[in-house]
Parts: sequence; C-alpha cells; structure tokens
Amino acid sequence: MKPGTRAFWRPEVLARAARRLVLCAGLMAGCTALWAAPPVVHYTSAEMLREEGRSFKPLAAVVDEAALPGSWTKVELPLVIPTPVAQPAASGGGKPPVVTTWLRVRLDELQGLRSPTHFYLIRWLAAGQIAVYADGKLRYRSTGSPVWNLFNHPALLLPLNQTADSPPPQTLLIRMDSLPSPEAAISSFYAGDSDSLVDMAAKRDWLAYQLPFMSSAAFLAVGIFSLAVWAVRRHPASLLLFAIALMAAIRRWHFQLGPEKLIVSDAWFIWLTLNALMWQLLALHHFLQLLHGRVMRRLSWLMLGIAVVFSLITLPFASLLPSLLVFRPYAHLLLIGMGTVVTGLGLWHSWRSTSPDAKMLSFALLISYVFGFYDWARLKYVLDLESYYLTPYAAMILFVVFVVIMFRQYVGALATVEQVNSGLEETLRKRETELAASYEKLRDVEQRQTLSQERQRLTQDMHDGLGSSLVSALRVVEGGRLSEADVAEVLKGCIDDLKLAIDSLEPVEADLLLLLATLRFRLGPRLAGAGVSLRWEISDVPPLDWLDPRNALHILRILQEAFTNTLKHTRATQIRVTTGAEDGYVTVTVTDNGGGFSVAQAEHAGQGLANQRRRAQAIGAEIVLTSSDVGTTLTLKLPEKRSPG
Repeated sequence: MKPGTRAFWRPEVLARAARRLVLCAGLMAGCTALWAAPPVVHYTSAEMLREEGRSFKPLAAVVDEAALPGSWTKVELPLVIPTPVAQPAASGGGKPPVVTTWLRVRLDELQGLRSPTHFYLIRWLAAGQIAVYADGKLRYRSTGSPVWNLFNHPALLLPLNQTADSPPPQTLLIRMDSLPSPEAAISSFYAGDSDSLVDMAAKRDWLAYQLPFMSSAAFLAVGIFSLAVWAVRRHPASLLLFAIALMAAIRRWHFQLGPEKLIVSDAWFIWLTLNALMWQLLALHHFLQLLHGRVMRRLSWLMLGIAVVFSLITLPFASLLPSLLVFRPYAHLLLIGMGTVVTGLGLWHSWRSTSPDAKMLSFALLISYVFGFYDWARLKYVLDLESYYLTPYAAMILFVVFVVIMFRQYVGALATVEQVNSGLEETLRKRETELAASYEKLRDVEQRQTLSQERQRLTQDMHDGLGSSLVSALRVVEGGRLSEADVAEVLKGCIDDLKLAIDSLEPVEADLLLLLATLRFRLGPRLAGAGVSLRWEISDVPPLDWLDPRNALHILRILQEAFTNTLKHTRATQIRVTTGAEDGYVTVTVTDNGGGFSVAQAEHAGQGLANQRRRAQAIGAEIVLTSSDVGTTLTLKLPEKRSPG
C-alpha cells in the first residue's frame, strides 16, 4: 500500500473529514433556510375571555386587553362558543342575553420578520359580528348583518403590517359578538408570509365559492333557456327544469355573494333560502315522475300542500312564528324528511324503470341528500368545522346530470327524426314505385282507350261520310239514273272522304297551316281537273292547342264541303283561301267567283250547310256564309283557346 493511501485511513484524518462534512451540511441547511419561503404559522390554540350581557357593547377603535373584565382560559381551535349561562327569566326580562367572546393569541413565532405578513381565518360562524385587533388597535370589523354573517360562512384574510417594512404585531385580539342561538364557532387560523397565505386563501376561495358560483350561474342559464323553450312548446319538463335551477341559485345565495349588506331584510333572506329548498325538492319529485313514468298523485298533492302551508306560515309579516332564526332547526328537520321521501321513492321507482335518465337523476339526488345531511351535521358541530361545505358541489352534480339528460334527449330526438326520415324515405320510395306502376297501367289503359275512341271515331266518320255516300251512290246506280261520269264523280267524292279520314290521323301538333297544307295536297288535283284555279294566300296564325285528330277531321270536312259546294252549285273558275287572326279567333276564309246563291234557301234546301254548322259547333267554332252575284265567301272562325268542356 502506498504511503498516501495509508495516511488516509488514520483516525485523525477521518475525524477531520467528518468535521468538514458536518460543516458543509450546516452551510447547506442554512442556505436552504435562507432560500425557503418565510414561515406560515398555524395557530390551533388561544386564550378565551367571555362577556355576557343584555346587549352588545360598542365597538372601540382601541382595546386594552388588561382592562377587559374576567380571566383568560386556554382553549383549542376550532372552538364552539358555549351558550350563555344566564337565562332570560333570570336576567329580568324576556330578552335573551348576548355573548361577546374574546380570543387572544401571541404571535411570538413571527417576531423578527421584516416581510409583509397576513392573518387568515378559515371560517367563523355567528349570528353577530367579528372584529380583529392587532396590538390593541382595530384592524378589521365585519360589515354584514348578524343573520347574513351566520349564513355566509366567510373566510377572513387581512394584512398584519402597517407598512411593508414594519414588524408584525405581537398580540392578536379577536372579538366575536353572537346571539345565544344558534351557537357560534370559530376555526383555527394562520399567520405569516403574505404571498403564501394569499395563495392559500385564493385556492380555497376558488374551490369553496367561485367554482360553485360558476356552475350555479351556468345552471341558471340552462334554466332560463328551458323557460324560453317552455314558452314556445309548453312542455312541463322545461318549466320544472327552470324551477329547479332557479331554486338552486336562491338556496345557495349565501355561497354566491360576498360579505356586503343584503338587498333584502334578514327575515326575507331566511324565508327565501328555506322555501327555495322546499320547492326545489317538489320540482325534483315531479321531474323524476316524468322520467320514470310512475305518477304519485296523492303524494304530490300532499307535498304541494305542505310546501304551500310552510311558505305561508314562515312569511316574515305573517307573525305566526316568533323568529325564523329560532325556527330554522325545526324547518331543517322537515326538509330532511321531505328529502328522504323524494330521494327514497325516486331511487325505488327509477331503479324499477327502464329510463337511464331517471336512474342517473335519482342517484345524483341521493348524493345531494348525503351532502346536505353532512352539511347539516356540520352546522350542528358534529363534524369538522374547517372542512368544505358539500351542498354547493351537489348543485354542480345536479347541473352536470341535467346537462347530460338534455344532451341525451337532444341526441335521442335527432335519432328519432333520422329514423322517421328514413322510414318516410322508404315509404316514399315504395309509393313512388307503386305510383310508377300505376302510371304505367294508367298509360296502357289510356292508350287502349284512345285507340278504342279513334276506332269508334273512324267508324262513325266512315259511316256518316263515306258509308252514306256509297249507299246513296249504290241506290242511284241501282235505279239506273246516273251515267258513268256521274258514278265516277261519286266515287271520287267517296275516295276524298276516305283520304280526309286518313289525313286527320296525321300528327299536326296544333299547327293549322300544316292541316290546311294536307287539304291542299288532296284537293288540288281535283280542282285543277275541274278547271278551277286555287289561290293559296296563307299567313302565320297562332297555334291551336286543342287541335287533335277528331277536331282536325271536323275542320277538314267543313272545308271539303265548302269546296264541293263550289264545284257543284257555282260556275266559279277561281277559289281563294286565306287565313288570319283577330279577337281571339283564327279565321280560314274560302272565297269563289261564282254566280252566288240565296243563303236562306240553302239553309232549307239540303243537309250540307247544316252539317257544316253542326261540325263547327262541335269544335266551338263559328261559320259565317255570305253570297252575292260576284261570288260566295265562307269564313270559319276557330277559337285560339277553348275550355275543356
């Protein structure tokens, strides 16, 4: 082993190394202490002095603790202030005594600090007021009314230094004035570094007050939205949801406002908070009935009667109760009983129902009931005074549950609408298929009916026209009164009738000029063979939407008869055909240069002109016939538009 190595293991060397190690550890601990945050002291004990009297003494700006009457006794914090020993009868009047409790704490642990310090009291409960003195000088006094201070459960955070560089006070005096009922109480408190205590108070304030306030405001906004829905749809669930949200906000009024003066009197404040919980339970009971479907009319009417009677007898101006503050514990028992009934029946019927919304709301109501019972036990000082109140978080749970219910109802409504739309689309497709099949059948029927009607029309026209001409010609031929030329002429007329019947079947698409062109093509050669020239002066005319094959045949036969009469009865050498449109009519005029005839005699002489007028009447047209020595004119007036009849 080397000499240097052997020297290291000698005892004096090891002792010197140990001393150096301890010195380094001390230096590190000192640096850590310097770098650590200034101390925050948790005070869990104090000295107490009590004064009882008929009324509260005025609050002084400066207090000498040595001049206070009575002796100081050590107490542990949190502390429930004992009720007064003196009774109203013993005090000489009916008015109960009041209590002034003094708590004294020495701040020895904070001496020597030259940084800003604060005092942080977690909670105090008293139907009265509180004041804090630092070294005998008043630093804080509560501003709320005695009843508001009892309900508000305020935390107290205030600076102890007069200036940033001044030392903290040596003694704190806390004065708490309280009525004999209910019992007053005060928690432990902290004093020390300002930043640490402000951060501690901010976190607790956010959890205990701000978070419930935000959820309560959101719940109330949902309730107002439900009221707007109810105004439109008149659904009872929307109105009940608004009532639940409104009553929840009123019930927890004391968690949502600061220590400032109330906008209503103390009596009305107690009346509102007590009755809000009563009516909220009633609204929750009815809402659960809508969800699980089990209607309990007798119980609902009984609860409604209890709520109405409770609201009336607790009215501040009813004078039926001596003091709502004294009556409050008994009212809590009544509310606990009603909450037990609503929660128990809601759980039972919701569990037996198939509604997940009912199960979810009844379970949330059970949690709210447990939280409310826990807070009631805290008010009786059975549980820890410094823990959080749970009923504000119960309101948050109810808010979340109602939001989930509304979301499920909304999604369910969308799914129902989609399902209905899908069913309607499927039904529509089936109806469209059925309608298409019916349309095909109807079209086949109409086509067969049209063919049948056309067949009947052709048969009738051939019977009246061609058949009549052939029968007449046959009789004349059998009688031997016609020459071969006359027979040929009769046969030509029959052939013309047949051609006109065939031409009427051609589609003219409401075009009168196309129909007249067909007539010219058929009769032109015959007129030329008879030595009659044809002047065709046709101009454009409006279409006739009623021009079908049947009506076309009527027009052709009217004009054919006009040409035939010209060839048979006049010595005309020229026929002129013109068209025009005036006064809602389309006109076709046939004019010849023959010798003319008497129109009156022609009306009675034969059936030709009568047949023309009958055909014109069948199509809603008119015939105007004039004749003179210089020629004959026949004008056919066809309506542009014709009614279906």
